[in-house]
Amino acid sequence: MYIPAYRIEGGGESTIMARDRLIEIAIANWGGRFISNGVPFADFQEVTAGLERWEDWCRAWSDRAALHEKYGREALETGHGISAGEHLQRAAVLYHFGKYLFVEDMEQYRAAHMKSVDCHTLALPHLDPPGERVEIPYEGKMLYGVLRKPPGVVRPPVMIMCVGLDSTKEEMATNEAGYLRRGIATLSFDGPGQGEGEIDFAIRPDYEAAVSAVADFIETRKDIDPGRIGLWGVSLGGYYAPRAAAFEKRVRACVAISGPFCFADAWPDFPPMSKKVFQQRARCETMGEADEAAARLTLEGVAGNITCPLFIVTGDDDPVIPPHSTQRIADEAGGEVKFLLVERGGHNANKRRYCYDAQTADWMAAHLGAV
Repeated sequence: MYIPAYRIEGGGESTIMARDRLIEIAIANWGGRFISNGVPFADFQEVTAGLERWEDWCRAWSDRAALHEKYGREALETGHGISAGEHLQRAAVLYHFGKYLFVEDMEQYRAAHMKSVDCHTLALPHLDPPGERVEIPYEGKMLYGVLRKPPGVVRPPVMIMCVGLDSTKEEMATNEAGYLRRGIATLSFDGPGQGEGEIDFAIRPDYEAAVSAVADFIETRKDIDPGRIGLWGVSLGGYYAPRAAAFEKRVRACVAISGPFCFADAWPDFPPMSKKVFQQRARCETMGEADEAAARLTLEGVAGNITCPLFIVTGDDDPVIPPHSTQRIADEAGGEVKFLLVERGGHNANKRRYCYDAQTADWMAAHLGAV
């Protein structure tokens, strides 16, 4: 259940403070995600404790991100690369969470987004293992991604990582880590309507087009193995990845976390700020058009074509994507399926990632023949 709006009594009437309600929704439903994806717990507590108005969300998170950026740039200047990578990666994540649902002020949104990209790019050479910013040809332009390779592995298998509605490649470091430790390279990318991909491209239901472009790019590389491609997706990416696996047969195995079978299953109760984000990134003029666009994101008539091994994860207490919708992907897939329902797990089971992180990574390593 979402936290209700604050209600201020006065003059015989009740006034709903809608913007305060948005803050409460964000804190209640995404706190676990913030922490599990790299936001220090103290930062989360202190920044959210000082927020009363949704209008201040992006500014407050950007101010805290700037502190980590300062530490990172100072470390770069003094030649402390490890520290620089840690600080700048953290800054990128905080800038990202400042803008991730904040479409009310696009000037602030874009500034925070570019800060996130810049800090993450600066951090890449100093991460362990390092990352490489890559350009992926797509429909006459480019999609942007980050390729990281496990040390000491010649031509490793590679995991294509599909982000969700409001996530980006800059948020993926903790999700990449388990695969890298098991000898699997990771290629996290911003697809149509995501991160840098939202600049030129709208959200599209047939996400297989983007994944096929990434697979084509992988075939141009001599340092990773195009014959051993895995696919991973989270939240709306948990729809995108199985959807792509149904059509892109270069995919050997797929992990999908908390994705909908039909996005329309989740749409009526979707958080209000997430609906605004979808409307913007689907390039819809009205919310009515967004309703129609959301309904087009479906695996109806498609799921049976998923023949590669599939590992589906969802939480039994997910307030964002109904668990029965995620389970339907497993029920209708045409190949080998493993389904994990995480008890007391919310969206993406972020607070209980220990229930599936290692398990999905081990499963994928086995299917890709990783070392």
